[in-house]
Amino acid sequence: MQEMFSMYIENRCQTSFIELYVEFEQSEADRNILWEEYNSDSEEEFESNYEFAGPDGDEDQGDGTMAPDVTEVANALANEVPFEEPSFMRVLDLEAMHVPKYPEYMTAEVPIVADGEFAIGMEFSSREAVIKAVKEYTIRRSVDYRVYESEPLTFYAKCTQYGSGCDWVIRVSLISRKYCWVIRRYNGSHTCTRATISQDHSKLDSVTIAEAIKPLVEADPSLKVKSVIAEVQSKFNYTVSYRKAWLAKQRTVEKIFGGWEASYEALPIWFEAMCHKEPHAVVHFETMPAYQGDDLVGDIRVLHRVFWSYYPCIRAFRHCKPIVQVDGTHLYGKYKGCLLVAVSQDGNNNIIPIAFAIVEGETSDAWHFFLSNLRQHVVTRDDVGLISDRHESINAAVERSNGAWSPPRAFHMFCIKHIESNFLRKFKAPYLQKLVVNIGYSRTVREYEVRYQRLRERGEAYTNWLNRILREQYALAFDGGYRWGHMTTNLVECINSLHANQLASGNIQVSCFDRRNEVFEVREMPSGLEFTVDLRGLRCDCGEFQVDRIPYRHVFACCANQRLDWQLYVHDVYKMDQVRRVYRARFRPLGNPATWPAYNGPRFIPNPYLRRVTKGRPKMTRFLNEMDTRMLRRPRRCTLCGAEGHSRSRCRQSAGSNTNRDAP
Repeated sequence: MQEMFSMYIENRCQTSFIELYVEFEQSEADRNILWEEYNSDSEEEFESNYEFAGPDGDEDQGDGTMAPDVTEVANALANEVPFEEPSFMRVLDLEAMHVPKYPEYMTAEVPIVADGEFAIGMEFSSREAVIKAVKEYTIRRSVDYRVYESEPLTFYAKCTQYGSGCDWVIRVSLISRKYCWVIRRYNGSHTCTRATISQDHSKLDSVTIAEAIKPLVEADPSLKVKSVIAEVQSKFNYTVSYRKAWLAKQRTVEKIFGGWEASYEALPIWFEAMCHKEPHAVVHFETMPAYQGDDLVGDIRVLHRVFWSYYPCIRAFRHCKPIVQVDGTHLYGKYKGCLLVAVSQDGNNNIIPIAFAIVEGETSDAWHFFLSNLRQHVVTRDDVGLISDRHESINAAVERSNGAWSPPRAFHMFCIKHIESNFLRKFKAPYLQKLVVNIGYSRTVREYEVRYQRLRERGEAYTNWLNRILREQYALAFDGGYRWGHMTTNLVECINSLHANQLASGNIQVSCFDRRNEVFEVREMPSGLEFTVDLRGLRCDCGEFQVDRIPYRHVFACCANQRLDWQLYVHDVYKMDQVRRVYRARFRPLGNPATWPAYNGPRFIPNPYLRRVTKGRPKMTRFLNEMDTRMLRRPRRCTLCGAEGHSRSRCRQSAGSNTNRDAP
């Protein structure tokens, strides 16, 4: 039987309510007796205990009171067994709820002392907590110590000037019966001072900094190193070196996201789980045998290359523009490598990544591996434009594709920005950069010839260099419309939106030339320029219609003159139904790793020949050109004297006096 008791404790200003639920155990005999009483089917026994209204009686009393005989029965039962509260309910110890349930297993945290000093008997949860507390104490007091004993059960340290005026000693040991570390010996605070003044501290190492900046890196993994230095300065009042701050960030990233070797081992497991959840995804590995000395290791493989594409990306490309842009970026981690990416664009000018690969570098074999898998699994349709830079490895890979990336199946074209960069590197003529770019952006043959002649007038050497590149690979006028208006590999040349206020049909005169074949002659006013618009062939003399494949001012003028529906001449890739299909497929979550299928393949390890042997921050391996610098940047200004034209390292006042620092 379970009964509920309520006890009220009244105070002066408020009343607290404490509800106690007490469960009493009864003997088997009592339980059987009660069970028989409450489950008796005898009507006589029921009527003897409770009186109910007869045919002529009222079921409910008017005043809501209990019948007299029922009240007497209840009082009689209460008098026979009077209630007495148990002893434990008479006095309640409200502080007992805060007592730990298992004090012997209590986890001690870093103690907080008012004056910041240690004391004998202080408890710590672990050996790491002891070292952390001692380091923070040392950094805060601008002192230093030397470790004399560091064992699994003991930590013993002394001041670096111990025996020379300072007796600071601390000894912390693990107490097995208390499951915590306790300070057993402590001689009080330091009585020494540092002989030299430094902006850094020897105990403020990368491990300590990594622990301090962990919340910042978790919130923003791309945290700048200078922000790490600023955080350390505000928290510890020390200015650490760039290298120490960079190492601290690398430790934090590895602690949060895992180490490099563990990531390589998890890579095939992750990809197998992805393919299990989405069987239409594509993953292709290339590995090499692993050796330990001269012996071949059977269950371990060295990861050489990996290509992958998600099924939503594969499906999305079917409804995108038939244009693919590829590029590579160097990886600056513990191991060298290169990330190759292929992107496309939908009809709403959104960038769609469609394939990825991690390779050893931008070599001919690596690009052939990427482009062949891209063509086999993702870009399966023909009449596709491929835009890239003029890297020799890409050209070699296209030539090795057995026609997969060559006409008539595909058309390889170059980024005009890279052609401009190569031209400037060859001739050192920045005043001709814009003219070279304008030649590439020429939409008509006439524009191309006029601008090409201007470049020839500046020098035959310029046009001879440009003639080494097929004009179909860099000029809009000869690309056959396979660029879709994209001239670079970064998709910055997006198609401009169509604005109704720019289509002033009153400034364009339309003459019907061949209405049956939908060919019209358009004259712009007041310039008087004439253009032939072929609506059925989707062409215009200005070149915009066949390049962008979307109606513009000349087409709108023809449609308005002949009362034609201009939407019939919009390419399907721009229609909302096609854009929606790009995002119809969904990414499937991988779920808990415990639900993944068991991986029975070989264990992957990184290529040891790609490991960086130099210490510190990895250096940039790409060659910088004018695309990596700002076209218009502020002049260099010295931070010492404030003058322009030189830096602090070349300032004349850096080695001299401080008298004329404000002089320009």
